[in-house]
Amino acid sequence: MWEYTEKVMDHFTHPRNVGEVENPDGIGEVGSLACGDALRLTFKLDEQGRIKEAKFQTFGCASAIASSSVLTEMIKGKTLDEAARITNKDIAAYLGGLPEEKMHCSVMGMEALEAAIANYRGEKAGKQEYEIVCKCFGITDKEIERVARENKLTTVAEVTHYTKAGGGCQGCHPKIEALLKKLWEKEAAEKPKASPEAPKKLSNLQKIRLIEETLEREVIPPMRADGGDLELVDIDGNTVYVALRGTCSFCPMSDVTLKKYVEAKLKEFVHPDIVVEEVKP
Repeated sequence: MWEYTEKVMDHFTHPRNVGEVENPDGIGEVGSLACGDALRLTFKLDEQGRIKEAKFQTFGCASAIASSSVLTEMIKGKTLDEAARITNKDIAAYLGGLPEEKMHCSVMGMEALEAAIANYRGEKAGKQEYEIVCKCFGITDKEIERVARENKLTTVAEVTHYTKAGGGCQGCHPKIEALLKKLWEKEAAEKPKASPEAPKKLSNLQKIRLIEETLEREVIPPMRADGGDLELVDIDGNTVYVALRGTCSFCPMSDVTLKKYVEAKLKEFVHPDIVVEEVKP
């Protein structure tokens, strides 16, 4: 029996935005019924180019349904460029975490969104040349490399959890091992050459404004969609003090939400040294 968070169970038992958008602007389909998981995502834009409606149809487990449900909530109100920045880690973090063996469900949601955006733009997803590594589930070398790089996967078991590759006959395990070895050897070789850009120095006023904008744009809307809310209390250097409101104030996964979602977004959009602390009544 998998251990699911309350948010996963909520989105599984009460999924949001089930169905298909009428006359959608974008359509994304990933997976297949033969492999056990399939997802169809549709969305429609408003006059400003923001996603005003998003719906999904999925065949899969509780994690697949919950990941699809929460994804439709996360992308509402965003431009396509903003939505395209959502990763499988963002989906899993929004749900308060997923069992490692079910992380492929969050990857499926991310890939369906990418396919829908590509469909709207008239692009063909996956233009690169590829080789099917896992014939049981139709997983390519490019898919494995990308998910492994983004999620720091180093073992065949981790790749299986995140992509399902290697979960069938296991005949592809040597190929997956070789891909991982080549990927991380290449990453290690290139690392010394990289010259990471130093974080942009912000004035106090710029930092405060950017924190407020990020919270209003990236963090608070999805929390409100689930009956929660967040209030900015104070900012001291790189420490941001916030208070959770609504359902978030008594959620047992509030610590995960603060660190893996709120703090992660502020690190991404404001400064990598940002730390979020909760102010409790």
